[in-house]
Amino acid sequence: MSKFADMETFPHVFQVPSHTLREGGLFEMKGKWNELFFKNSNPIVLELGCGKGEYTVGLGQLYPDKNFVGVDIKGARLWTGAKESIEKGMTNVAFLRTNIEMIHHFFAENEVSEIWLTFPDPQMKKVTKRLTATNFMKSYQQFLKPTGLIHLKTDSNFMFTYTCEMVKTNDYPVIYSTNDLYASDLQDTILGIKTYYEQQWLSRGLTIKYIKFQLEKRDDFIEPDIEIENDSYRSFGRNRNVADS
Repeated sequence: MSKFADMETFPHVFQVPSHTLREGGLFEMKGKWNELFFKNSNPIVLELGCGKGEYTVGLGQLYPDKNFVGVDIKGARLWTGAKESIEKGMTNVAFLRTNIEMIHHFFAENEVSEIWLTFPDPQMKKVTKRLTATNFMKSYQQFLKPTGLIHLKTDSNFMFTYTCEMVKTNDYPVIYSTNDLYASDLQDTILGIKTYYEQQWLSRGLTIKYIKFQLEKRDDFIEPDIEIENDSYRSFGRNRNVADS
């Protein structure tokens, strides 16, 4: 059976064509994830651009008192985490296949407690594609709780610098920030989760940057006006062999 056929049978994988939502279709679990799927009142945490779901599954194992939803558009990637979570009998993990630009169609106001962004494409040429750009902040605040948190973990100095400046410009409260996570004083079980690609970056001598901030709701957003030097190396694609770099 192919991965895509597998995905159709997984009860914790949800796939809704973007055109259905654009044409006015509704996602039936919007606002009802806890009631209809997780069957509890635990906080919901999203991993946007989850790739193979290593963090979604890893966090789900570390925090059984939270519910995790991994989001990515690439079904072949999602299959890995979806398969693993089923084999482990996990009930606090789900996967959603959609474009992140459409994410607000799937969650209702105040339904989500935290968002994880793990090694997203820094999108150095197009600001509106960056997952920490102000247009995404406007989208996230539609469903994130008033005290909701955003975590960014990245190898990209460009992405980290841009995000820190965006946070500062819009006066979001910073809970923690470091440009060298594994040399920092942060004591957290999340440090035990390292994806395959993250380990490759570390082996190349690259530092991992991390920032956690609170997404207080805003009526107006200010896009930072800053010149940032581009990353000088090729980032590993999630679906590309490291040996090709």
